[in-house]
Amino acid sequence: MRDRAGLRRARRVGLGAVVVLALAGMNGPWLYRFGAQRYHQYKIDEPGYKASHGHWDIVEFPKEYRQDTIHAVLLHTGKVLLVAGSGNNQANFDARRFDSRLWDPVKGTVKKVPTPTDLFCTGHTQLADGSILIAGGTKRYEKLKGDVTKAGGLMIVHNENPDKPVTLPAGTRFTGKANGRTFVSKDPVLVPRARKNFDRTGRFRGNTPGLGRIYVEAEHRGTRYETGTQDNYRVRGLTGADARNTYGIAQKLALDKKDFQGIRDTFEFDPVAEKYVKVDPMHEARWYPTLTTLGDGKVLGVSGLDDIGQLVPGKNELFDPATRTWAYTPKVRQFPTYPALFLMQDGRLFYSGSNAGYGPADVGRAPGIWDVGSNRFTPLPGLSDPDLMETSGTVLLPPAQDERYLVIGGGGVGESARSSRRTRLIDLKAAHPRFTDGPSLERGTRYPQASVLPDDTVLVSGGSEDYRGRGASDILRARLYDPRTGAFRRVADPLVGRDYHSGSLLLPDGRVMFFGSDPLYGDKAGTRPGTFEQRIEIYTPPYLYRGARPALSGGPGTVARGAPATFVSRDAARIRKARLIRPSASTHVTDVDQRSIALDFTVSGDRVTVRVPGNRNLVQPGWYMLFVDDARGTPSVARWVRVR
Repeated sequence: MRDRAGLRRARRVGLGAVVVLALAGMNGPWLYRFGAQRYHQYKIDEPGYKASHGHWDIVEFPKEYRQDTIHAVLLHTGKVLLVAGSGNNQANFDARRFDSRLWDPVKGTVKKVPTPTDLFCTGHTQLADGSILIAGGTKRYEKLKGDVTKAGGLMIVHNENPDKPVTLPAGTRFTGKANGRTFVSKDPVLVPRARKNFDRTGRFRGNTPGLGRIYVEAEHRGTRYETGTQDNYRVRGLTGADARNTYGIAQKLALDKKDFQGIRDTFEFDPVAEKYVKVDPMHEARWYPTLTTLGDGKVLGVSGLDDIGQLVPGKNELFDPATRTWAYTPKVRQFPTYPALFLMQDGRLFYSGSNAGYGPADVGRAPGIWDVGSNRFTPLPGLSDPDLMETSGTVLLPPAQDERYLVIGGGGVGESARSSRRTRLIDLKAAHPRFTDGPSLERGTRYPQASVLPDDTVLVSGGSEDYRGRGASDILRARLYDPRTGAFRRVADPLVGRDYHSGSLLLPDGRVMFFGSDPLYGDKAGTRPGTFEQRIEIYTPPYLYRGARPALSGGPGTVARGAPATFVSRDAARIRKARLIRPSASTHVTDVDQRSIALDFTVSGDRVTVRVPGNRNLVQPGWYMLFVDDARGTPSVARWVRVR
């Protein structure tokens, strides 16, 4: 009896084992992946791993507060201004849905901010009072060839009358003298009066016509309204002398792709009132401009696509915060869009060659040092992969006094699949500055995000190998660059891919925030459209897993260049470093605001006295984060101080 019962039990056990083995065979890959994921999560959550590699966390806003963030700026209130505008979404643009958010990373709160116009692809920088200057944005979305139904393009309006300017309203009609086709202007245009020319003896030598630029479209749809050559156009509705003196000249007017168009609008964002305040517009419309703060607090506005979708022809402008007005610089200098322009300690500007893309492949792409006043441009030799600088990143290495820069990755012009594994270094204090290669990246990298940390390292993360992450080429890797050793160290991998329309910025608690990503496709084969990444990711560096951090409190809210300022710290005896870090304004792999300035300091009891350097080109006016580090490189929570 017992033998038969045992036999039945053995059969059941054997059958169960067969079933388990069969299920394991069918689900083996899934079980392996599940186990591997659980083990990976266990490893990255270990205290020792965090202390060596850091840790990533994802922040997901409630659904009603999510947006396609294109720009991020750290405010002196500790909050982060997240700007989407239309968020690269034409449906939002057509419906005039323009978004901004204020996020408090300490409290975790999010607030919607009324956004007055489409600030998609604007420029921004911090002003001396802590307001954020925001200039430019989107007037019209691009139209690809095939979607364009009316022939159109650039019309140059000439005014040969030296006695008065001419204003032509939107809807002005231009008819070709040779081709007989009529085109209509989309916007008003002011054409300045002609300039009278005299030789050295005072003899009159004729007039130079005043010129105005305007975008025009054919009255009707279809290919038969395209033009293939230059023609002279009479302005309908003008008579007499006005008709003789005012005319248009256009080259090819066709059904080709039409690029984005920019706007002139300028705003200051008030961090205390938490609202946009409109100020005088720029003279030039700009889409994809760079704004660089100068040593006197004025702001240089450079490049961008104008209101007819063409690269601004080198007409650069200065914003004066005292009058809230713009004025042209005396000379012309052209760059591709979002050029990386950094203020040097002698007041000149360093252009690394990094840019975000639009513009001819042979105009303004070579790196150099630019004197804005004289317009002298000194080329800098030695740059490797010079034809792969589009969508590269450039960062001023800490401390800023050393005037050394790191240029990271990059790609070919336009939608090129080519990308660079190079990093390049340049020391502008050398007798004869030239680029040299730094450590190579594991893969060619476009759109790398780079943030300066208070321990003098640089966090470099993300990007993609192909244009806009095409081919599922996002790079889920992060590394710390140490300027002292000139080497990268691999740290914890990010959880989210970041490519086009992404960026990063240092928070006052020493963590780094990452935002955005706008892949072209959602799969490797390129059969599904991409989805804009709305989640924020926070990287906590290894230095925040090494025990208690030094404290810093008290002290003045305002500091003067060249003067001392005293703060309180119970950990004063173990402080080894003090850094003044300018908050980031990041977009399109461009962040010319961030810099980390070394401060001399002394310690007496629980008092730490720092001294701010006196050079205003090194320390531009504005708000800064003051960090102190201990011997392990662990930073304090930043104190906000204002340099007048």
